[in-house]
Amino acid sequence: MSIGVDAAALGMSNAVTANSGDVNSGYWNPAGLMEVKDKQLALMHASYFANIAQYDYAAFAMPIDEKSAFGISVIRFGVDDILNTTQLIDDQGNIDYNRISLFSAADYGVTLSYARKALLDGFTYGVNAKVIRRVIGKFANSYGFGFDFGMQYKTQNGWKLGFMLRDITTTYNVWNIDEEEYAKVSGAVAGQNQDLPETTEITLPKAQLGVAKKFEFHGDYSLLAAINLNMQFAKTNDIVNLDFVSIDPAAGFEFGYLDMVFLRAGVGNFQNEKQIDNSQTLSFQPNIGLGFKYRGVQVDYALTDIGDQSVALYSNIFSLKVDLGIFRR
Repeated sequence: MSIGVDAAALGMSNAVTANSGDVNSGYWNPAGLMEVKDKQLALMHASYFANIAQYDYAAFAMPIDEKSAFGISVIRFGVDDILNTTQLIDDQGNIDYNRISLFSAADYGVTLSYARKALLDGFTYGVNAKVIRRVIGKFANSYGFGFDFGMQYKTQNGWKLGFMLRDITTTYNVWNIDEEEYAKVSGAVAGQNQDLPETTEITLPKAQLGVAKKFEFHGDYSLLAAINLNMQFAKTNDIVNLDFVSIDPAAGFEFGYLDMVFLRAGVGNFQNEKQIDNSQTLSFQPNIGLGFKYRGVQVDYALTDIGDQSVALYSNIFSLKVDLGIFRR
């Protein structure tokens, strides 16, 4: 749930908390769903770790009335066809390749979003209710529940401000471990895996603060500039790391022509990395992207981590967004 969705947003290094205003806002900031004027559908696919892991996303959003909107999204991140060799050697020490089986390790996230206009002009707010499902073959599975809250404010001169608080109640995943399956592997390595793992997994709250503005040039050209401050309430390797909060800034730009062709760039994920000699270096993640929109259909592409500058592995990401109103015209 922390990777991000939509190649357009990823091309801008996720600096979209303030300006997100389409079907993908259910993930980035549910308050942005108020910008959806008709039914919208979004799809995305990406491959990670040399095509070992598959990341897929689908979302739908629509206005309820002039003052509210609704959205739903589904995310799956999984590694499939993992070889289970725990039964390869039987009790007599014989190797039998027919005893090898396959399993998947996958995470699922389903988010229901609701957005509404506030009484104060220019303000919108939204909430997410999330269900997290994680499965590791027959060995273990879990369910988790969480909530997000977001706000956006648009000034009369075009500036946009956004605030997103993720997992506001702390998201808990409770695991159910199949003890019979666990017993089959608990003695595979002497002295290891002797005790059952923890059955509770906790995701702490995170906050994102963003500002954005779109500049128009001669009617044909536009430049969207956006900045995000991504905050975790713990001490991490982020470029700003205090005892009570760590902050990772991100900046993104989108150059548009005729609101049809888009070129994007962004930089984020600034991390202090400790080297072997105990010195520290600053790593960062540059992203680029392209987009094309015509008659309600938008196709986007992003290449993340250009030049392998950060510890994150680069990936090619494709996404599609369709305004379903085009089928009624």
